[in-house]
Amino acid sequence: MGDEPGPVAAAPGDSRSRSATSSAAEVLASVAADAGLKRIHFVAWRDLDDPEAGGSELHAHMVASRWAAAGLDVTFRTSAVPDAPAALGRDGYRVLRRSGRYAVFPGAAWEGIRMGHRPGDALVEIWNGMPFLSPLWYRGPRIVFLHHVHAEMWGMVLPPMLARAGDLMERRVAPRFYRRSRVVTLSESSRDEIVEMLGLAPERVTVAPPGVDPGYTPGGQRSPVPLVVAVGRLVPVKRFDVLLRALAALKTHHPALRAAVIGDGYERGSLEALRDELGATDWIELPGRVSDAELVDWYRRAWVVASSSVREGWGMTLTEAAACGTPAVATAIAGHDDAVLDGESGLLVGDRADLTAALHRVLGDDVLRSRLSKGALARARWFTWDATARRALEALAEEAVDAR
Repeated sequence: MGDEPGPVAAAPGDSRSRSATSSAAEVLASVAADAGLKRIHFVAWRDLDDPEAGGSELHAHMVASRWAAAGLDVTFRTSAVPDAPAALGRDGYRVLRRSGRYAVFPGAAWEGIRMGHRPGDALVEIWNGMPFLSPLWYRGPRIVFLHHVHAEMWGMVLPPMLARAGDLMERRVAPRFYRRSRVVTLSESSRDEIVEMLGLAPERVTVAPPGVDPGYTPGGQRSPVPLVVAVGRLVPVKRFDVLLRALAALKTHHPALRAAVIGDGYERGSLEALRDELGATDWIELPGRVSDAELVDWYRRAWVVASSSVREGWGMTLTEAAACGTPAVATAIAGHDDAVLDGESGLLVGDRADLTAALHRVLGDDVLRSRLSKGALARARWFTWDATARRALEALAEEAVDAR
């Protein structure tokens, strides 16, 4: 899933929001009680405070905080965060951050073996590229969050030999251990890829779409000139270089065009260099990470939100923008296929030429843009984090009942 959205809190004085949250917590508490669940242990590669945290970490936080609010004892075990405490409390759950980027995998497994299994315990493994292989060391009820298959992503971030090893682990080695595991993913299209590429049984893969925080709403004023916004970590899988080149081609048709790529990451330097090469320094912004309020403002001012990513479990930034009434132009990949209804809440495209043409079409057609904006709002209303947390807990409860 790798998007980099930011949680936006509902208005403190909104009694309806508090009432809905209380009701959702009661439902979760009932599901847990019926299954005998009391303590949930998460194992994850990165914590929400990690500088490289993205959509996967936000998703886990949203689920864990709602489970904790329902009375469950929730603990997270992740790798260390530079210059940050090893333990802390966050929104009702505990976080333990130890070991380096790679040592966290054997470290979490060893701690899991030592901890053993008590009645009422359960485990959630977040499989984000490299698995923790929890079927080998945890015997209690367990589910696996797997947002998408990484596939070609290995070659984008690792040297060839390591990339081949990562791909081999993901596609050939790890699936052998997860045949009987319950996997929870974000979209039907990601489920299809997991079944096809990893060979897991379709009946063992559950879909629980991500939510949209109620803070993402329409409002404010659209930019007086065409504005394209993209949000995400500045990493190869997002292919922001492709987007920048598409925007440069688009500029010839829309001289007043402005754009912003919001987020941070280790590709920032190369993207800044490409922006200079394209002569776009004065109209393409790279503002880095922004506050929640600033992100909402960017979404509301944008004429369209764009994504040129090659791999996503969903496309959470697209749904967030949709909740602000902003349509999307995005690559036709698993995840995006569910987040965006092609022709209704946005347009799905193939290569860079298609991306440029679709953006040109949306920016140049007021009627189309208005229709897609209404469709985006309608699409976003389907998704809440309470529903995500409930479906994931139901999957874990089914495993607990079966184990019992």
